[in-house]
Amino acid sequence: MTQVTPATQATIGDSEFDRDTAVTRRDEGVYDTDLSAGWTITNAVNGGYLLAVLGRALADALPHSDPFTVSAHYLTASRPGPAVIRTDVARTGRTLSTGQASLFQYDDNGHEVERIRVLASYGDLDSLPDDVRTTAKPPVFPPMDRCFGPQDGPTPVSGSSSITERLMLKLDPSTLGWALGAPSGKGEMRAWLGLADGRDADPLSLLLAVDALPPTAFELGISGWVPTIELTVHVRSRPAPGPLRVSLITRNLAGGFLEEDAEVWDSADRLVAQSRQLARVRLG
Repeated sequence: MTQVTPATQATIGDSEFDRDTAVTRRDEGVYDTDLSAGWTITNAVNGGYLLAVLGRALADALPHSDPFTVSAHYLTASRPGPAVIRTDVARTGRTLSTGQASLFQYDDNGHEVERIRVLASYGDLDSLPDDVRTTAKPPVFPPMDRCFGPQDGPTPVSGSSSITERLMLKLDPSTLGWALGAPSGKGEMRAWLGLADGRDADPLSLLLAVDALPPTAFELGISGWVPTIELTVHVRSRPAPGPLRVSLITRNLAGGFLEEDAEVWDSADRLVAQSRQLARVRLG
């Protein structure tokens, strides 16, 4: 099968992603939101989606609108449903402003529980100079029509979930051994990525992009949930229209934890986002 192009392409500000990351200001620094079940992985809300929800609240709370660096600690697993975000402005400056945000839900006993805590600095990506000096190079893998997504398999891929229905995801065949029962043993994952409704990427959706691929643990021969402990994202540029290329790599799994480094490249061959996360794996 090939990816079906939506009849009407969604636009930034008018898409499923925008609706599902919407926040409503209740009071100064306090926002209500409703976490959508459409962004879950085996019943757990995806960490990148959560980061985008909190990122939207911070964009409203701070005088600058673009995330530059966002660091999140995932304290307890979030569930689909109502949540409250509380923000606090730490500092405002001419070029950068910094704040923190926490997302809360109620547990089965009616107690308020903090799910995720974020510290972030925001600025204006359009004000950055054009000077780029880098040794980084875009990942090299086959064109989109020679890569494969969840819909291309004869049966649902192990670990697939609701989030895959909201993504345009085409994986590099050389990182798909896990789906065929023959993982490569290399902690690598590469893919073309976009939103299924055709909405182009923006700085907020880049917070989702760094955590949208299957985990590199799958190619290490480890299946099951790989919960994020901490995730830091650096947004480097406003992405050009078109599909993204995302590359993940893990170099060290030890003590039941691994790091996962991500690079996100846009259609103009610019490195638009980077991230590192620490995640836990279940061995044995």
